[in-house]
Order: sequence, then C-alpha cells, then structure tokens
Amino acid sequence: MYLTQGLHRAIQQNPDDVMLVYRDRTTTFRAVGDRVARLAGALRELGVGQGDRVAILGLNSDRYGEYLLAVPWADAVLNPVNIRWSPTEIIYSLADSQSSVLFIDDAFAPMLPALKAGYPDLETVIHYGDGPTPKGALSYEDLLAAAEPVEDARRGGDQLAGLFYTGGTTGFPKGVMLSHTNLITSTLGALATGYLPRPGARFLHAAPMFHLADLAGWMAQVILGGTHIIIPMFEPVAVLEAVADHKVTDTLLVPLMIQLIADHPACGDYDLTSMEHILYGASPISEAVLDRAMKTFPGAGFTQCYGMTELAPVATLLGPDDHAKDLLRSAGRAAPHVEIRIVDEAGNEVPRGTVGEIVVSGANVMLGYWHRPEATAAALREGRMHTGDGGYLDANGYLFVVDRIKDMIVSGGENVYSAEVENAIATHPAVASCAVVGVPDPDWGERVHAVVICQPDTALTLAELRDHTKSLIAGYKAPRTLDIVTELPVSGAGKILKRELRKQYWGDKARQVN
Repeated sequence: MYLTQGLHRAIQQNPDDVMLVYRDRTTTFRAVGDRVARLAGALRELGVGQGDRVAILGLNSDRYGEYLLAVPWADAVLNPVNIRWSPTEIIYSLADSQSSVLFIDDAFAPMLPALKAGYPDLETVIHYGDGPTPKGALSYEDLLAAAEPVEDARRGGDQLAGLFYTGGTTGFPKGVMLSHTNLITSTLGALATGYLPRPGARFLHAAPMFHLADLAGWMAQVILGGTHIIIPMFEPVAVLEAVADHKVTDTLLVPLMIQLIADHPACGDYDLTSMEHILYGASPISEAVLDRAMKTFPGAGFTQCYGMTELAPVATLLGPDDHAKDLLRSAGRAAPHVEIRIVDEAGNEVPRGTVGEIVVSGANVMLGYWHRPEATAAALREGRMHTGDGGYLDANGYLFVVDRIKDMIVSGGENVYSAEVENAIATHPAVASCAVVGVPDPDWGERVHAVVICQPDTALTLAELRDHTKSLIAGYKAPRTLDIVTELPVSGAGKILKRELRKQYWGDKARQVN
C-alpha cells in the first residue's frame, strides 16, 4: 500500500464529499486530488526527484494536508519539522536530511532569513500561508495555478515515506526512517481495534500535524475517506467551537489538552455531544481528569495509545471498556499488528509481572535512524525495537510502563532527553555541574527539573537559566524548576546517579514516570 491510496479510493467512490475543512475553506476529495497532482507537478518542475526530502515548517492547515499527499505523489520523502524547535535545531534537521525544498507558513516566515543563512543549501522555499509571500519564497497558490498535474508515482511499500526527527541523547535530533508499510501497518492495526475513527467520521486536527500521533489520525481518515476538520493549533475555545460547529466525532489530544478543555469555564456553552472517540497518548490520564472529561464529552469513548515515533507510532491501546479504575495506569494491550515482549538485560523474556525492557516487533518497526548505523544497531536487534522503557505485562497481557531505561522525560506530550538539556545548561558560565531529571507535575505529567552546582562566587536564577537554555534548544525543553546544590550523588566512577536523584522527588511511588 501507499499513503495516497485512500485518496484515490475516495475520488472513485465519493468525489464530491468534503475532505478538508479549514477556516472558511472546504475542499472536496475531487478538488484535493487535482490540487495534489498539481502540487506534485510543481515539485517535479522545481527539480524534486525520487527519494528527495521535502520539509515543512508551519501550523496546521488544509495546505499542510495537501503537502502530506503531494510529496509521496511526486515520489519524494516527507520531512515535517517540529514547530517548537529553536532555529538551531531546525537548521540541523534540514541540513542532516539534506532537504532541498521547504514549505513555510505565515507564522514562521520571519524565521526564513536565519534558516537560509544557517542552511545555504536550501534551494527552494514555498510559502503556503495566506499573507504576503516573503522575499526569496514562491507562492503556493501561484505554483498550483501554473503547474500541470502529474500521475501519482505511487511511492509505497518498503520505500521511505518520511523522516520524522525525534530528540537525541547526544543533543542532536535523530531522523527516524519510516516506510509506507510502517505507517500503514500501524494505522490498519489501530483501526482493527475499533477504537479509532469509523467510516463517515469527522476528525479534528488540534494536535500539531508535524507530530506522528496526529499523523496517525490523518492516515486513518485518508484510508477511510473521512473528513478532516483542521484548526491552526490547540486552544481550548478553538477546539470547543470546532466540535460544536462541525459536529466533530473524533480527535487526538494529550491529557494536558483534555484537562484544559474540561476545566475551561466556557465548555458548558457548547454542544459537544457529537464526539464519539477521543484518543490520547504520551502519558496516562488521572481518574479525576477522566471523570471531568467524560462529563464534558458524555458520548465519547476514551482510548489511550502507547507508542513512539520509531513504531509509526502505535504499540498498545487501552480502549474505552478498559478505562476501569484498576487499569487507568496501564498502557493497554498490544495492538493487532505488534508483539510485545518484556526482556532482561541479556534479551531473555521475563515472567509476567516482572519489570524489564519493553521490546516491540512488527511491520510497523522503523527502517532505522537516518545516517546513524550505530544508533540503529543499538535500537534494532533481531528486528525488534528496544524502546528504552521499563515495564511489565500482567496475567491478561496489559502493559504497565513503570520507568525509563533511557534518560528521557515526557512533559506535556513532548519527549525531552536529559542529556540534551544538560548540554545546553552546562554552557552557562555560572554552572559547574548539572543534572536534569523528570519530576512529577500535576499539569504536565512530568516537568523538566534542573539540579545545578554553581561555580564559586556566582549565582543563578531559574529565569536566567531558562532564557539561556531556550537560546540553544526548544523552549519546552527548558527547565521549569531549579535546585541549587553543593553536591550531586555520584558513583565510584564519578557518574551522576540519576536514579538516586529522582528518588528525592518521586519518593516511594511504584512508578517513576507519569
């Protein structure tokens, strides 16, 4: 199969049904097909060839959806850029992927001179916003108007579909290579559970479309021939309005987003009864937030997804019927397309109830990391993805995630690698030594917490440290809290003992993750 297959089917079966809704624009499947064929033709005329990487940096929109289809149509490779990154991180991903074309919208157009200066090999910039086209960029609509449509390359199967950059333990993002088979296997496996959209669904894209979690919802809708309701970015009132105005049936959110909606004083002013399925991920949901969310969306079933970019992204699902109190801390059971194992350090499977590393196998497992053979070999062993998460399976096959073997924090649905933050903090002149850990947070699940030893005769405030860190890496990775100490727990070899450090904040909790 291939990513554009669902569009062809929808054009054949219901061409005049609406596929995309964005602000005051509605576009039918037939019109999307024509626009995508023309955009692919424009990319070809610009010199984009087989397997070339084409990046996009911008907020959600109907044109973002057209990009997701036109790039594989043109036989090229998707490269959605994380909109929360600093310019340094964005430039790194563009250069590392050797992207020749960048789509950019109004929100990020002011960043264009810095991006071009940092990555001189960027050949073409296509502006897909509604404002004036910036200097040095091409107009999206002008390109479409002048281009001739081309036949779909039907790039598919084990061919590379996209590079999806994720945080790195060395301070640099890693490009996760996902094939069409990877992405479609994950989508079909999740659809087979019945927890995701049904035919005729109206899916709201409120989570960022660059993120693989929302892309899973996108692909499910494309396969089913459903309607996409798109808002530029998450904002509680915008979500409430979209659900009420467009009779949204499905969406994907993180628990923090669900909490912000359920606790918003205006939520009772909107008709939200159309909502049928809410998929959430990144962390479990608390019983209190779930209770409030169920009252806000009385007709909706809630499903938790556990996965990662390297799994395209679905591994396990906790369906609506499983949202009983004794299972809320579970990540659910293996989706139909994967096999879950819990293994010890030697790779041997451990008995039920025993904590070990979560290992996943299936046709959704990534091809590897772009130009990183050593990292690929470490993560993929015998075709299985070693997740770096610690957990156990109960007698009924429910997965419980209890720790992270890799040094990673999940805050508000975003992955943050401690080493990446530590590298940035260490460059501050007042810092002699530092460690970064995730600590429990009622709103963010986990927050990034810095523990710092200062240089003699210096001082450091949280505000100063955050400003410094955000000048080097994305703002969401900056520490939210800070402790100044005189010593850190270290091993005999001088290595900082993160587990001992975390104990001060997690106490005797059975889980060391939220």
